[in-house]
Amino acid sequence: MVFKSMKMLRVLFVAFAFVSVIPTAWAADLDSLRSSGAVGERYDGLAVARDSSASDFVSTTNAKRTQIYQERANKEGVSVKQVGMVYAKQIMSKAPSGTWFQAEDGSWVQK
Repeated sequence: MVFKSMKMLRVLFVAFAFVSVIPTAWAADLDSLRSSGAVGERYDGLAVARDSSASDFVSTTNAKRTQIYQERANKEGVSVKQVGMVYAKQIMSKAPSGTWFQAEDGSWVQK
């Protein structure tokens, strides 16, 4: 039990580090799209295009995130879903006001 808790703690630490060092221009674009409502965030750490104009940006964003989540999951011996959910908490805490978040049940709430 302690071993699994330590793994998740490491995943959380890395998630925090990742969110803290996102390249500035990319993060500014993402924040702008979030604030406008064109991009939302999901419970699993992936972005959602709420407007078709953001589809390509979201695809690129999710490809980068999925690669990071997969690498972290392999390293820590946990599922990709677990890693994504840990990252989602960090993403949500750092997202600007106006960002839409989608819960696991499909409902949306705005920050």
